[in-house]
Amino acid sequence: MDSILLEPSLYMIKAIALLDNDGNRMLAKYYDNTFPTVKEQKAFEKNLFNKTHRANAEIIMLDGVTCVYRSSVDLFFYVMGSSHENELILVSVLNCLYDSVSQILRKNVEKRSLLDNLDIIMLALDEICDGGILLEADPSSVVQRVALRTDDIPLGEQTVAQVFQSAREQLKWSLLK
Repeated sequence: MDSILLEPSLYMIKAIALLDNDGNRMLAKYYDNTFPTVKEQKAFEKNLFNKTHRANAEIIMLDGVTCVYRSSVDLFFYVMGSSHENELILVSVLNCLYDSVSQILRKNVEKRSLLDNLDIIMLALDEICDGGILLEADPSSVVQRVALRTDDIPLGEQTVAQVFQSAREQLKWSLLK
């Protein structure tokens, strides 16, 4: 039975969660049935937050789940795996998530800016992990994949440099035709 549990698997991540400084869920994705209902998930998140929000460590084993975590201003980032999962892989996922969010929010990693950009953050989360399988651990690749194209931003919200760049591109393409 133990040999089955220790076989390598692509399904390394059980869950990823972002909580605010009160322990409330900002964003969470569970990839297996360890906590099948939302009620159980929230109870686990509350327990996890209570054990980690004052701690200085980066890892905790709770309810048979290995959790690595990191905090920033008023947010807590958690990546969870099974009890026999490689902690270094979980930490690389955590670092990729945090660094991607940091780049997307222009180093302003706090609750308000996270809520303002929640759609992009959710896309980044999906680029990092799909169904518990790690897809990407390089934050710059993740940010590049979820970045808004300047064509999609209304003209009034673009910076002067973006407007000039867009005009330059349009001129270049009109001359090449």
